[in-house]
Amino acid sequence: MKANNYIRSLITLSLFLIITSCAVKKYVPEDELLLNETYVDIKLDSLTDVKDVAALKAQLDLTISPQPNSTFLGMRPGLHYYYKVKRDSGGFIARFMNRKIGEKPVYLSDVEQEATKDLLRNRLENRGFFFSNITSKTIENEKQKEANVTYEVTLPNPYRLKTYQVDNDSIPFYKVLENQLKDSPIKPGLRFDLSALTQERERIDSNLKGKGYYNFNSGFLIFQADTNQYDNRRFDLFLKLKKDVPTKAIKPYQIKAVKVYPYNVTGNDSTVMDSVRYAGKDYLQESDFFRPDRLDPFILLEPGDLYNPSKSRSTSRRLGSIGAYKFVNIEYKELQESNDSLNYLEANIYLSPLNKRALRAELQAVTKSNDFTGPSLGLTFSNRNLFKGGEVLNIKATGTYEVQVAGNSDAGQTSTEFSLGADLIFPRMLAPINVDSDYFEYAIPKTKTSLSATILNRSQLYSLLTFSGSFGYTWQANRYVTHEFNPISINYVNLLNTSTEFEEILDENTFLQNSFEQQFISGLTYSFTYNELIDERKKALFYVNSTLDIAGNSISLLSKENDEGKNEFLGLEYAQYAKADVDFRFHYLLNKDSRIATRFFAGYGLPYGNSDVLPFSKQYSSGGAYSVRAFRTRSLGPGVYSPADDDDRSFFDQSGNVRLEANIEYRFPIYSYFKGALFIDAGNVWSTAGNGLPGGNFSSNFYNELGIGAGLGMRVDVQGFVIRFDLAAPWHDPSMPSGDRWNFDVENPVFNFAIGYPF
Repeated sequence: MKANNYIRSLITLSLFLIITSCAVKKYVPEDELLLNETYVDIKLDSLTDVKDVAALKAQLDLTISPQPNSTFLGMRPGLHYYYKVKRDSGGFIARFMNRKIGEKPVYLSDVEQEATKDLLRNRLENRGFFFSNITSKTIENEKQKEANVTYEVTLPNPYRLKTYQVDNDSIPFYKVLENQLKDSPIKPGLRFDLSALTQERERIDSNLKGKGYYNFNSGFLIFQADTNQYDNRRFDLFLKLKKDVPTKAIKPYQIKAVKVYPYNVTGNDSTVMDSVRYAGKDYLQESDFFRPDRLDPFILLEPGDLYNPSKSRSTSRRLGSIGAYKFVNIEYKELQESNDSLNYLEANIYLSPLNKRALRAELQAVTKSNDFTGPSLGLTFSNRNLFKGGEVLNIKATGTYEVQVAGNSDAGQTSTEFSLGADLIFPRMLAPINVDSDYFEYAIPKTKTSLSATILNRSQLYSLLTFSGSFGYTWQANRYVTHEFNPISINYVNLLNTSTEFEEILDENTFLQNSFEQQFISGLTYSFTYNELIDERKKALFYVNSTLDIAGNSISLLSKENDEGKNEFLGLEYAQYAKADVDFRFHYLLNKDSRIATRFFAGYGLPYGNSDVLPFSKQYSSGGAYSVRAFRTRSLGPGVYSPADDDDRSFFDQSGNVRLEANIEYRFPIYSYFKGALFIDAGNVWSTAGNGLPGGNFSSNFYNELGIGAGLGMRVDVQGFVIRFDLAAPWHDPSMPSGDRWNFDVENPVFNFAIGYPF
């Protein structure tokens, strides 16, 4: 009923906006007409050869001003509320709407057609279309109190490049500039384009700085076009230096000395610092805060190298990735000494450390779509630069208490979880063999060791004790690609204090019983991530995360067979499986604040050898705030399985070794920090073991067994911190009988509360 009321409210609001917008024309002054539409109509003369007319028209349309008032379904609600308040004073609602969406009227009299034509002509000349014919036409509609303005542009044939060369006046810099033209994107036949010439200057400037020209800048370059040699709209382009360019700007700089300040804090006196010479660099610090031999691999600047801003940026990024420094500042000092071919620089690297020790507390209110809710408290102690080599030790303790507050007959069931863990991160690669750090250009790999213990207690059901440990590496190959490889990954789960009720569940379900038996897991994991979502400059953004998890292979070399025909290690029966999945996301930016976000997930786990099914902790489940949001956590699937007698504790066995999911979401702004979303989710899990739940096996009919839901959401997005509220209703429920699955159940929506975007 609540959903129906919401829909009716939206319809009422839309009708109200449309009806009130119809009254706009009565407010228009007698001697004015509202500007309804302005656009550019491009025509080509008989000789013009232009292929990108549509792109050119779009650029010219952006040049036209002023733009008409915005419309909604052909109406002007913003203009209506402006008039309502300014002319009739209006009530509280009108004043509120005027503040939010009100717009000042744009009249025909506001349009300066001659000035606009001059602006269009300028834009066309910048793109090679000289002597364009531009006219304007006005169509007035007194009855509707509106007017349209059309700018008709007849394009001549553009000027195109014949030759591109360096002017001889640029001696003695002639050869340097001539070398830059070899890889230039400016080629014969290119249409004259001012923006392309600007980019060419920036390209040459960037290249020259990479060759040591510390004091050069793009403003020293000038282009000259000569059309005198041709009568068919061709031109020669000459690149030259401006007059009075300083001599030091056309002379490369070499780094003479590199000085590193590993402990740069306010008040430090550099005159009393100890200076240590290592690998040709001077390390100045009051005490041995950071070992020079550990810090040196992060620094790419070397005495004798030519100045290179790219190396400076890479050095800054690498030093910042250590995790021990708050600020990294690289400054260059010009030295007085020089010779005929070189000037010299001194590079000073100032490193401002973070606090060595820190304690962070996090208090969260956890609400899950399976109706469990409660507080969670986490404490993290960090010790940075532990062994004076940038090492970071994190010790974290977490406690969570949840109670099932509503939704079924088991309301009041509780869950408590306590965990203690530690991570030790080395900002370098620890390996049995020596790995050259120069092999990793973008970032040096980090080595991470982790240990943790967790005890989970589900009232009336069971307790679960988990020990886990890992050793591995993580590194960035470039800005978008990250690798994570754990050659050692160990997980041990011990099922404790099982209730009679839970024992009965295990006895009735062989699949679930087997998944809890082999809880000693030893293997390796690898993860590959390609992430373009950090780059908001593109319209089309891709994200791919692929993981591989293999268990039981290496440990099988040290195992022995028990009486049941299973292999054991140290008396423990271990799991054997291979598991792989991929998470693919594509975002398309409609504008600065709106986007279409999509996601596709596919995963498959293959048990073998010791294992008939995947361990319970490694199985896939579906439903919840980050999955198919119209179904509660772990309540979807496997396949068309339907829990008997509304068994609300069936989430223990609603899992499988195959998972497919797809999502699409339209995200749009509402006001300030408030964002909205409309979404559709689809997915399910299945089993291929043959001994799973009834209806849970994967088959070629899987697409008819997808759980589908749709809904809307609101998000509070404050500088990247997102609190998310999603309301979704099932559209296709595979647990229902075949003929009853398609039903948009808006009477029973599922509410999801979460932190962060779902994908």
